[in-house]
Amino acid sequence: MNKLRNLALAALLSGTALSPALAETLEVAIIGEPQTLDPMMSTQDVVSIVTQHFVETMYTFDSQWQVAPLLAEALPEISEDGTLYRISLRHDITFHDGSTLDSADVVDSLNRWLSVATRGKGVAEQVESITAPDAHTVEIKLSQPYSPLLSLLAFSNSAAAIYPQEVMKDGDLTAIVGTGPYKLVEHKPDQYISLARFEGFVPRSEPSSGNAGGRKQVPDEIRFVPVPDPSTRVEGLLSGQFAYADALPVEAFDRVSASDKAEPVLLQDFGWPVWAINHKAGLLTDANIRKALQAALPMDDMMFAAFGDDKFFKVDGAMYPEGWPWRNETEVGLYNQNDPETAAELLKAANYDGTPLRILTSRQYEFHFKMAEIAKMALEQAGFKVEMNVVDWATLGQQRNDPALWDVYITHSPFLPEPALTDLYAPTSRLGWSNPEKDEILQQFTAETDMAKRQDLFGKLQGQLLSDVGFIKIGNFASLHGKAKGLHGVDPSPWPAFWGAGAQ
Repeated sequence: MNKLRNLALAALLSGTALSPALAETLEVAIIGEPQTLDPMMSTQDVVSIVTQHFVETMYTFDSQWQVAPLLAEALPEISEDGTLYRISLRHDITFHDGSTLDSADVVDSLNRWLSVATRGKGVAEQVESITAPDAHTVEIKLSQPYSPLLSLLAFSNSAAAIYPQEVMKDGDLTAIVGTGPYKLVEHKPDQYISLARFEGFVPRSEPSSGNAGGRKQVPDEIRFVPVPDPSTRVEGLLSGQFAYADALPVEAFDRVSASDKAEPVLLQDFGWPVWAINHKAGLLTDANIRKALQAALPMDDMMFAAFGDDKFFKVDGAMYPEGWPWRNETEVGLYNQNDPETAAELLKAANYDGTPLRILTSRQYEFHFKMAEIAKMALEQAGFKVEMNVVDWATLGQQRNDPALWDVYITHSPFLPEPALTDLYAPTSRLGWSNPEKDEILQQFTAETDMAKRQDLFGKLQGQLLSDVGFIKIGNFASLHGKAKGLHGVDPSPWPAFWGAGAQ
C-alpha cells in the first residue's frame, strides 16, 4: 500500500479526511491537451511537464540549473580542443518495454533529435558524427566547439530524449517508451493522461536536487488533466479536486491565499512573454514594418493588462533580469517606445498597403490574450490593420509551424540558464530570423567557451535582436501556480515534476 493511501486511511480512522487532491491518484491540472507526448517534437512547456515523468535524457539540470548526469554515468570527458565528447552510460537502465538501454539506442535517439527536433536541428550542422565505441559508450564529434551542447542535451523541452532503437522507424515513433520513474498507462485526449510507477526503475544514488539525483516514485498514479479554462483550474484547485494547478491567472492569488484547501506557488521573474515574428513569409519580412510594430507596442499597458499588479511583472527591455550573468543594457532604448507617430512614419517608409497583421494567440494562457487585446488598439492607432486569430493552445502549436498562417504568434519562455536554449535566435527556428551580422555573432557566441567573452557576445546579440526586431520581449513576469495544502515534494519550477509528490 502506498504512502498516500496510508495517509488517507490514517486520516479516515482519525475522523479527518484528506483532500481528494491528496488521495492515491495525484491529479494535476495542466493548461490543455499536450501537442504531442514525444518531447523531441515540441517546445511547449506543457509537453515537458508531462513527458519528463516517463521519457529521460542523458543529462538534466539540478536545483542550481547546473548540468548533471541522468542516463549518463557522469559528465562527459571533453577533448582539449572542445570537439569530442565521450559519454559513459549507466549499466542498469531498463526501458518500460523491458529492453535494456545501450549505446545503439542513444546513437539512434540523438541522430533522430538532430533531424526532427527544433533544438536538435539548431546544432546539427556542428555535429560531424555520433558513434558507439562499445555498448556503454557514446562519442559525439563536433566540427568546432559548441558551448551550449550539454545544456541542450539536458533540456526537457525539444528534448534529446532517449528511446529504444526498436520504436524509431524512419524518424517516427511507433510507441512512447522511456526510462522514467513513471510509465504511460492511458491517454484519453482532452480527458486525462494517466501514469503509473515503473517497477523496473532504478534511481540514481545521489541526493535529489532539482531534476537531478535520485528520482522518487511516491504517488501510485499521476493523472494530468487538461483544463483549458483558467477559471476552471482555479475552482478545481480550491475545491480540492486538483493537487496542483499550472498557470493560474494572477487575479486568483488572493483567493488561493485565503483558501483552506490550497496555497499559491509564485515564481518571481519566471519568464518573459514573447511576440514571435515570422521572418519567412508575410508582412514582417519587411524590416521597417517590424520596427513599426516594435515602436507602437505599449509594454507598460500590455503588462498591466496581463498581470494587473506590478508585484507580478516588470517592464524591462533587457533579455535577462537583474542578477543573471547574461544581463546587459545594449539597445534597450528601443524597447517600450509606445510611439505611434514613429510607427506611422516607418509604415509609410515601407509603403504599407493595409494588409492585416495576423496575430495568432490563445486563451489557455489568459495573459497572452489580454496583451494582444491592448496591443491591437495601439497598433491600429499607429496605422496597422490587425487580424486576431484566437485558437486553443494545441492548435496554435500546430499552426505556428506553417509560416503562411501568421505574422506574429504569442508565447512565453522561462528565463533559461543558457541563452542558446532559446531557439528563436537560430536561423533554423520556425521564425527563420537571419541576417549576416547576427548569424556571425550567434556562431561566435556558441563556439566561445570563455564566460566573459560569451557575456560580451550576448550583449551584441541582444543589440541585434532589438535593432533588427528578431522577436519581441514584452517584459518580465511572475508565474502563479497553486497546490493543495499538505502537498510536499514538488519544487517550484517552470516544469514542475511530481514523482516525489506526497502528503506530509
